[in-house]
Amino acid sequence: MSDAGLATIVAVAMLVSLIVYALLGGADYGAGVWYLLASGRRKEAQRELIDRAIGPVWEANHVWLILVVVLLFSAFPAAYAAVTSTMHLPLSLMLIGIVLRGSAFTFRHYDASAPRRRRWGRAFAAPSVATPVLLGIVIGALAAGEAAPRPGEVVDLLAPRWLGTFPLTVGLFALAIFAYLAAVYLILETDDPELRDDFRRRALASAVVVGALAWLVYLLARTQAPLVFSQLDASPWGRPVRIATGACAILALLALATRRYHVARRAAMLQTALILWGCGLALYPYLVPPELTIYNAAASRRTLILLLSALAAGAFVLIPSLVYLFRIFKAHTFTTTD
Repeated sequence: MSDAGLATIVAVAMLVSLIVYALLGGADYGAGVWYLLASGRRKEAQRELIDRAIGPVWEANHVWLILVVVLLFSAFPAAYAAVTSTMHLPLSLMLIGIVLRGSAFTFRHYDASAPRRRRWGRAFAAPSVATPVLLGIVIGALAAGEAAPRPGEVVDLLAPRWLGTFPLTVGLFALAIFAYLAAVYLILETDDPELRDDFRRRALASAVVVGALAWLVYLLARTQAPLVFSQLDASPWGRPVRIATGACAILALLALATRRYHVARRAAMLQTALILWGCGLALYPYLVPPELTIYNAAASRRTLILLLSALAAGAFVLIPSLVYLFRIFKAHTFTTTD
């Protein structure tokens, strides 16, 4: 196989890992959003449901983000260097948010004091909102070409290029997607009809927000991310991907309206996967536009071969382990009836 083929396989593995992270870990962040926004007479019941839902699996879900970082660092070192220099501040804040969120979630369950438990709860919820926004900002800055170092540039953290309208809108879009996924998933985490209705309403509301922000991102891309917009608008695959994404969104809304929750979950997952897949196709072959591609930023052929060999061997351990984990702790979400 050619060097270009090897680099493409690694890039696809990175994109697939990012999609899986969004579908699993992203929903954990969304659960934190609903923890913060819990309200009404079932406020504590909503929070208890969130605790039970994410408690057994949230740490394991981060393995997909780690995999993306390791693949980028090992297979595309030039792109890794560019992103971690220009995006140093949002990436560092993301890391702090991940650590703070996980620590607060753990400490909350071991603290017997009610006031301190509430403070730990807020410390868990706040990074659950901020971290997805930061992740979306990084992706938006990449799409807008703002992550590429300029010749002779000294990166100014006090005047960051990633604080543009487009990256911030993509950040809010990421937050809305994660909240939407979480609400859809949480419906199937309980048999209580009142709690199901609570999260059904949240899922419907967040689906509308996702749709509005998707259109806003698309319109802003015309002027602020022209490379991505041209690919989405003019390429032969752009229209089919947009139509399929819209169809999944409509199907999810109809399924939620008719209380077909298993159908809604599958449609929401496919909708999210198509959004990220379309983003990856729109950037192809670039990793850091407008200069670094998966070809000119790739490591040596030997490195790519060793990396793919390690990835294949690791998959034989990782995937069965995660499947087993979810079969133990999440089997009920696949057996409950609508």
